[in-house]
Amino acid sequence: MGCRQSTLQWGDSMSQGVNPEADEDILPEYDFSQGVRGRHHEAYRAGTNVVFLEPDVAKVFTDSASVNRVLRLLLRLAREQASTR
Repeated sequence: MGCRQSTLQWGDSMSQGVNPEADEDILPEYDFSQGVRGRHHEAYRAGTNVVFLEPDVAKVFTDSASVNRVLRLLLRLAREQASTR
């Protein structure tokens, strides 16, 4: 069994080259300058759903606890409504 030699030199990157024209979904007006790479990585890895709220909803539900509380209430009401039919 042979060993393959790498063509990478010291300081070379293993990342693929970035071609901004290759991804038509990323428009020029998108601003990623304040983006943080891997911000939600741990939650995603743990199996947690990451949900982004629209601004009007985020004004009312300022944290995950308030969102979960209302969603649980909605689920309970839906179950009660279904059981009365």
